[in-house]
Amino acid sequence: MCGRTSCHLPRDVLTRACAYQDRRGQQRLPEWRDPDKYCPSYNKSPQSNSPVLLSRLHFEKDADSSERIIAPMRWGLVPSWFKESDPSKLQFNTTNCRSDTVMEKRSFKVPLGKGRRCVVLADGFYEWQRCQGTNQRQPYFIYFPQIKTEKSGSIGAADSPENWEKVWDNWRLLTMAGIFDCWEPPEGGDVLYSYTIITVDSCKGLSDIHHRMPAILDGEEAVSKWLDFGEVSTQEALKLIHPTENITFHAVSSVVNNSRNNTPECLAPVAENLYFQ
Repeated sequence: MCGRTSCHLPRDVLTRACAYQDRRGQQRLPEWRDPDKYCPSYNKSPQSNSPVLLSRLHFEKDADSSERIIAPMRWGLVPSWFKESDPSKLQFNTTNCRSDTVMEKRSFKVPLGKGRRCVVLADGFYEWQRCQGTNQRQPYFIYFPQIKTEKSGSIGAADSPENWEKVWDNWRLLTMAGIFDCWEPPEGGDVLYSYTIITVDSCKGLSDIHHRMPAILDGEEAVSKWLDFGEVSTQEALKLIHPTENITFHAVSSVVNNSRNNTPECLAPVAENLYFQ
């Protein structure tokens, strides 16, 4: 599963990290929708807002579907058909959506059929490994392998929160496949955009930590196909949903266990099993 992420980059840095080529091969930066709703955080939990990428065609009828928008959305999909006035009264968990049942459950099948595919952006996500014979769990931070640069230095040398911040200059964002929906309050008001993260069986490298992982879109081609609902059918897009081994991780402090903690210490590396000592 995926129940906690980090997405702490300032808005301008996050925008540059999402540079892409449109259908004509032109280098572009995605435009923001409701940018003031983006709140950077080292420790994002469900029901908070996180930035997602989606096709401009969702907002402009005649737009090029290869062009991208970044929009902060609520984590935890609220179906468009939900009738209550308070979205927190939804009786089932929509933080994640299993890939093997995505076409069976109305909450996910309906928006997916409308092309409401998005890419959830994060530095990485957190997962907890249960220690055999105890009730305690070791948290890990999981992310794409990063390319060392002269400016950023070595990740392996980042042994404290202060040093860890130095490696974020050219960070490759984790790009997770998501589904979003639009819910309108019955009594009227602003439309609520919300999303769920699709999950798959864990890859071999993560299976000892948890049996599920987000469906990660590894590379520009996969991201482009997932977003471009105007050209890529649902059936073709779902072929992109599978585990990836191109992932790395390190143990982090138990400070991340409390979602109110929002500091670099949440994702700073610690020695494994330090939590249990």
